[in-house]
Amino acid sequence: MLKHIATDLLDIAYDEQGNADGWPVVLLHGFPYDIHAYAEVTPRLTSQGARVITPYLRGYGPTRFLAPTTLRSGQQAALGADLLGLLDALQIGQATLGGYDWGGRAACIVAALYPSRARGLVSVNGYNIQNIASAVRPADPEKEYRMWYQYYLHGERGRAGLTENRRAFCRLLWSLWSPTWRVDDDTYARSAAAFDNPDFVDVVVHSYRHRFGLVDGDPQFDDIERRLSAMPSITVPTITLEGDADGVSPPGGRQANSQRFTGRHQNRVVPNAGHNLPQEAPEAFADAVLDVNAWAAA
Repeated sequence: MLKHIATDLLDIAYDEQGNADGWPVVLLHGFPYDIHAYAEVTPRLTSQGARVITPYLRGYGPTRFLAPTTLRSGQQAALGADLLGLLDALQIGQATLGGYDWGGRAACIVAALYPSRARGLVSVNGYNIQNIASAVRPADPEKEYRMWYQYYLHGERGRAGLTENRRAFCRLLWSLWSPTWRVDDDTYARSAAAFDNPDFVDVVVHSYRHRFGLVDGDPQFDDIERRLSAMPSITVPTITLEGDADGVSPPGGRQANSQRFTGRHQNRVVPNAGHNLPQEAPEAFADAVLDVNAWAAA
């Protein structure tokens, strides 16, 4: 059964499993996925004494904005602030953080800017903080074509397409990004229900426009964005994961930022896993969380 808790901006819906006195872990999903990505990771962690919290991000599932006037921002600073607000609301001083895609970005931001709140970090695809200042620089064509969906959402045709065809659109992304993962209709439908959130389209479109400097962010996050523009180092113990079948970020694609991890760090390539790595390779993801927690305790 889902729980709800209020932060300054959101009513966050989240799943909680394990003993309330266990070591806290917060697991964050990406776009376009939901908390079911961690359905098989969670029991592996709770069996080892973890208290596992898996929230729906802003714009997903039952999570809702508290005020109609709040900008439906999907910028990276908002995701990081939401995670920090969740930790505060739950009175969790420090947690092991894990995530991928948008969720990995939120986890990296908190680990970088508020290291006392992160016992350790597991991040899929490495250092996920966006360098917005350099977003206008083209990548090589092999990388550019993989971002077609982002460019599509820069225009109003893309917004209309996501609004009218969100389930088909997101199902296509699942298949392109995880080519070795055979997803049945029921599994997809269970997660796709999260995309019916009334703010989903606005948050997603804002995210993919803001990261390219096409729209302004929410002013309340200006200080966080300013701090992120320095591409801060991550000092907490970290394991990064890469799926060798990832259709968005093939292995090695983000190693240029590996020097941003200045604490204990290990990168692991997971065989036969795509972009939704926790759901495709739950044992590998859970092992990384357990290992990084053990590093922090050493």
